[in-house]
Amino acid sequence: MRILSSGICGFVGSTLAKALLASGRGYQLSGFDNFIRPGSEGNRAELKALGVKLFHADLRAASDLETLPAADFVIDAAANPSVLAGVDGKTSSRQLVEHNLGGTVNLLEYCKTHKAGFVLLSTSRVYAIEPLAALPVAMVKDAFVPDAGKKLPSGLTAAGLDESFATTAPVSLYGATKLASEALALEYGETFGFPVFINRCGVLAGAGQFGRADQGIFAYWLNAWRQKRPLKYLGFGGHGHQVRDCLHPRDLVPLLEKQFAAPRISSTDRLANISGGAASAMSLKQLSDWCTARFGSHPVVQDGTPRSFDIPWIVLDHAKATRLWEWRPATATSLVLEEIARHAEKNPGWLDLSAPL
Repeated sequence: MRILSSGICGFVGSTLAKALLASGRGYQLSGFDNFIRPGSEGNRAELKALGVKLFHADLRAASDLETLPAADFVIDAAANPSVLAGVDGKTSSRQLVEHNLGGTVNLLEYCKTHKAGFVLLSTSRVYAIEPLAALPVAMVKDAFVPDAGKKLPSGLTAAGLDESFATTAPVSLYGATKLASEALALEYGETFGFPVFINRCGVLAGAGQFGRADQGIFAYWLNAWRQKRPLKYLGFGGHGHQVRDCLHPRDLVPLLEKQFAAPRISSTDRLANISGGAASAMSLKQLSDWCTARFGSHPVVQDGTPRSFDIPWIVLDHAKATRLWEWRPATATSLVLEEIARHAEKNPGWLDLSAPL
């Protein structure tokens, strides 16, 4: 099978490429990247050595995709992943939309031309911010949990948000581009007769993730802690009780392989949450405790100043993916964190290399 990946030299794209090659199923991998992200050049050299065909292309430029080789399936692993993108004064809202939505349209046109299947790696941030921000929570072992004694929003339980949870605005510009991409992908697939799968991922984390908080809080926190860089608990009283789940990208591969081989199924079964779930979830304070045990103590500034789009708790329930695909996360959070820690020790300059100021 021929597989084409966008953003192949990013953390997620390169991790999936290496895992697919390691499966031994004979996949022919190719991919493209614009190489603007610091750290992508290192992945470029590694993938090239593994025999992956790499192309320089900008997802926003339709003409860049016209000369790419034909594929049987496309994995869209390219995105501007920050919920603050386009509103933080550091990035352009127009570029966000051009990249995350316009780029998806260009990939869908490619799939239309080549009759290739399409896998969109979407995000938990398509879910509505207002009910999440107002979520009644209790504090257990230095972490927020949904308060079971109060009324919770529809689609949310202690196991996490399921796919029925509200996706109404506001979801952030980032979330809106991904939600619109989901809708367009499903429409293109139905209209032009190619398979489409939408995988709404929780927080992806692992060794080699680029060293910025918006690229992945787990990897950033561990690298910054080890290097004794300034860290802050932002919002929510400045105590670090906010919670996220955690998933290693390579755990996606068994799911992707089933989707590559799937017979035609209903559109409602083409979208599912993919996450580490409640078993993987931890707060920033709990992450700091892990770092203290692993690297030694380090002060964290308590800054309770609220930020736009911040939410106290978001964990995705992957029960639908388990039912449809018999999929479950395979890598425990403790193993993900240890992998990141070892990478940090072997690459002491990783933050400067992958996220220079």
